Amino acid sequence: MRLLVLGGIRSGKSEVAEALVAGSGVVRYVATARDSTSDGGWAARIAAHRARRPSDWRTEEIGWEPERLAQLLAEAKPEETILVDDLGGWLGAVYDSGGDWSDPSYADGPIGALADAVRSCAAGRLVLVSPEVGLGVLPVTASGRTFADANGLLNQRVAAACDGVGLVVAGQLTWLRGGEGPRPAPVVAVAEPFVFEAAGAGTVLSTADGGDALSFSPGMELPLPDESTAHEAGERLRTLRLNGAGLGGLTPVVRFAGGVQGRPDPRPFQRPRVLVLRGDRTGGFSAGDTAEAADRRLQEVVDGTGTIAMLAATAGASVQAIDCPDAGPAEVHDSLDDSTVDAALTLGWRLADAAANEGVDLLVLAACGAGSDAAAAAVVAVLTGAEPAALLGRVVNASGFVDDAAWIRKIGAVRDARHRIRARSRAPHVMLSMVGGGDIAVATGAILGAASRRLPIMVDGPVAIAGALVARDYGAQTRHWLLMPDHGENPTVKLAADVLGAVPFLQMGLALGEGATALTALPLVNTALTIGAATPVRVDPPAQPTDGLSEQERIEAEIQRVVADSPTAEMPYVKPSWEG
Repeated sequence: MRLLVLGGIRSGKSEVAEALVAGSGVVRYVATARDSTSDGGWAARIAAHRARRPSDWRTEEIGWEPERLAQLLAEAKPEETILVDDLGGWLGAVYDSGGDWSDPSYADGPIGALADAVRSCAAGRLVLVSPEVGLGVLPVTASGRTFADANGLLNQRVAAACDGVGLVVAGQLTWLRGGEGPRPAPVVAVAEPFVFEAAGAGTVLSTADGGDALSFSPGMELPLPDESTAHEAGERLRTLRLNGAGLGGLTPVVRFAGGVQGRPDPRPFQRPRVLVLRGDRTGGFSAGDTAEAADRRLQEVVDGTGTIAMLAATAGASVQAIDCPDAGPAEVHDSLDDSTVDAALTLGWRLADAAANEGVDLLVLAACGAGSDAAAAAVVAVLTGAEPAALLGRVVNASGFVDDAAWIRKIGAVRDARHRIRARSRAPHVMLSMVGGGDIAVATGAILGAASRRLPIMVDGPVAIAGALVARDYGAQTRHWLLMPDHGENPTVKLAADVLGAVPFLQMGLALGEGATALTALPLVNTALTIGAATPVRVDPPAQPTDGLSEQERIEAEIQRVVADSPTAEMPYVKPSWEG
């Protein structure tokens, strides 16, 4: 089966193509784009594509050797599945490899050879992605017109060689010919986990967008939401023609969205993303939990099963699973060394930055590591002076039974860690190194990066709230970008949220696991925003002169005005059955 998937910029064509090969076993992913060291935005796009691919896919980069594409297709075996993303990058590379950008016919030869290779490709499934540039205006530059002309010819030739041709608009796939019937884009796109690998004395990221660690220090200058617009959004709710009294406890949600979106009629969040952080601990912090259980929780996310995946699908959120650096026993020595903290902060920042570049409009932080609740309690206990025993809830083991012995070990480990560092600095970098661990450090970096890109974050669990508390000490503006649905009666979350001034808008005691509560609340958030944006504003009728009216006549006039303004004023009267 040979399929061509067309679409404009940011149409979702790559995600649809990836869904078409999902479940096909090992996929041979042929990437055609060239890396750029001078264009950070382009590099971020490439990094996001790399991060989204499942770990068992084989990637072949041909950006600097476009002639290899036809050869790869000619050598394909029947048992193979091949995804080529995309032909626009391949065409640009053809011209950059020595062609004349003023001559559209220069690519005729390579295009013909590629179409022949597609037609004769023996792969069991071949999916090709290509930009559709024919729907826009004619480019004003000669090179732009050359690309548009050659791309149109390329799409026609390859389409003729394929069994099916689909067009993607706004993430929705419509088959123009052949194909497999209408198929929506995936609702959960799970990224390849980011892995930390030991390298000498320190730790480095084996991520596609690696590189030097960024610099983080207290006093960072970060933007704030637009408070005036947030106020306007709240005031606007008072003027809506609602049947009832209003949105009640969801009013702060609309105010928050108005501020972060910079508009008095904020819209529902359309492209949320969940970052699932997994970082294990050793020692007493992980009492009652195991790395094997954390493996299972993370694998459920990667496989698209479990609570997080189910709720993400319902909320229309994409999911990224991030394997954070493991932490040592904080009661004995520091959890992480300084270089690992730098790398984890950098990863979190870049995850948020890449999300913003991809059009994500809301981040949700989740966690599933062994001992993460104790590490978060340790951070909150050190920064607030709270008693660890008051911050850690009961420990429930993998069999579902309460394990008080494990709870006692956790409390002892947190107290020992706090005693060990009693005379040391409470600077945020030191905090992450002493007791925080990799997942809290990545969460901190993600919150800082999100705030820098004006991207709101939903937090609902210990790791996220501990990261938010540390992020506040890097840049106080970060707390204004946080939205908390519920603290789930978790004492660590309740105290840290109170310190940050993050007031839960539900307070239903939901304790579904970190990130799951936020995803449960997200459809309700979007419902409130839909009501606020779509409900018409009440228009009061002009005031009638009351001079010369008696008190009773003025009352009757006011009643008529209220009735006329009611949404049900124009409903026809229906005679009840008992009136005959």
